[in-house]
Amino acid sequence: MTDRPEIISFDLAGTRVLADAEGVLVVPGEASLIVSDLHFEKGSAYAAGGQMLPPYDTRATLKRLAAAIDRHAPERVIALGDSFHDLGAAGRMAGDDIAAIKAMVAAIDDWVWIEGNHDPQPPEELGGRTAHTLSLGDLVLRHEPLEATARGEIAGHLHPCAKVRGRGRAVRRRCFATDGHRLIMPAFGAYTGGLNICDEAFLACFGRVPDALVMGRDAVHTIGARNCVPDRAQLRASR
Repeated sequence: MTDRPEIISFDLAGTRVLADAEGVLVVPGEASLIVSDLHFEKGSAYAAGGQMLPPYDTRATLKRLAAAIDRHAPERVIALGDSFHDLGAAGRMAGDDIAAIKAMVAAIDDWVWIEGNHDPQPPEELGGRTAHTLSLGDLVLRHEPLEATARGEIAGHLHPCAKVRGRGRAVRRRCFATDGHRLIMPAFGAYTGGLNICDEAFLACFGRVPDALVMGRDAVHTIGARNCVPDRAQLRASR
């Protein structure tokens, strides 16, 4: 175990991994850093539809990602799908952001863009390579989780969040969802929302409500499934 509160070390299907409070997962034995659901240019996509948001989500996401890469110094980075909010995202990026992505990718020995449902064809001009799935030892990485027990699977797509109630108030935070055999990554992008881990989508993957590694401001908090509560809308739907 690490003694740094912002990073938790644990065993995932027999492989040692590190969960960082910034929302990245590190596999030390494979010198790899995993990040999911960057959703670059979500803000500009919403603006095109008439919902005006500050157009700086890509830049904010890149800044956090660069800091995580500097902290862990991986040889491989795997972006686990939906890195780009849509197929036109790269064309809407500011020139400085495009340059920053290219430089970041070029500085890593092996940068892998996993295909997502938002970006089935990540832009080749930014560098790196593309894959549908990727194996890291006993781990298998893909964007959308399988709706069955899949030991060693690391996926994204569902944007997990945990809601915890205590001392008269409730806190809702992004989290890593896991049962020790598989894991669903939190969404990393600045404008990405979250789905409560009590939702049926997670039950289909884990067979139960998973445990949560909740991302606090300066620490990762391990919260057992029994301490997680559904959102109000989920409670109404279950009645």
